[in-house]
Amino acid sequence: MEAHVPEVLVLRALKLGDLLVAVPALKALRRAFPDHRITYAAQSWLAPVVELVGGIGLLETHGLDEPIARRPGDVDVAVNLHGNGAESRARIEALDARRLIAYGAVDRPGPAWDASEHERVRWCRLLQWHGIAADPTDLSLRRPPQPTVHPGTAIVHPGAAYASRHWPVERFAAVVRELGGAGHEVRLTGSAAERERALAVARAAGLDTSHVLAGRLPLGDFAALVADACCVVSADTGAAHLASAYGVPSVVLFGPAPPESWGPPEGPHRVLTRAELRVGDTFATTPDPALLAVTTDDVLEALSGLGLLARA
Repeated sequence: MEAHVPEVLVLRALKLGDLLVAVPALKALRRAFPDHRITYAAQSWLAPVVELVGGIGLLETHGLDEPIARRPGDVDVAVNLHGNGAESRARIEALDARRLIAYGAVDRPGPAWDASEHERVRWCRLLQWHGIAADPTDLSLRRPPQPTVHPGTAIVHPGAAYASRHWPVERFAAVVRELGGAGHEVRLTGSAAERERALAVARAAGLDTSHVLAGRLPLGDFAALVADACCVVSADTGAAHLASAYGVPSVVLFGPAPPESWGPPEGPHRVLTRAELRVGDTFATTPDPALLAVTTDDVLEALSGLGLLARA
């Protein structure tokens, strides 16, 4: 009979960017529980990037719509990195773990929730309150096992999950033309659902469709592409967070979400937005005014400041 290995189960059944801002907390848990199995409960498509955190497994979990696939009492330590709402609390508490790491509630001790803090800080502060050392700047990932076949690429990622983050196609196209004119090999990335938008940018920029990788790269290959890129231009999406994880120069355009909560760390990154115009409706069907106020020249100036374009 195999010896029982105690398990730390971490609930964060969200998307790629949500995983990447939780990396410092996940690495802290890995260090704090060296003899435990660490399991990240989220959708299975994230597995290639979960592996890059190091020493973390994945349990397929579709949001909060169904119970976590563990029997009550099986989990040694349950960690709620999903949020602090009633639904996530109910899912994590149903595990009946020996130890619970979560934000405080009326019937449960824990730190107070601070809606204004950065996501990386939020989850590290949670662990710190529970006696676990955590550093919000420890966000790097391991290198993907297979290097990209397109090293040195200038990545332009024009898509996003919601229209509120859609910077205009013609502006992305102008950035693509400038990067190509400066000698950079440009590729357009995104999910399968974002492929048509990426193709529209390519057409407007006069770029051959062979440079459109949106919908064609498995997640692990996309991570490898970003890891060896020369730069990333994106809205605040998973692509931008991957650039942060690998220290790749990036220009990140913010609309409904504040960079104070989701922005990149210090380093070769530039944040562009107009906070005073922000409406903040993630699910809006049109781009947030804070995003639309960012001009093509703003992005080109930011790329110039990163040494990627020479501008007069």
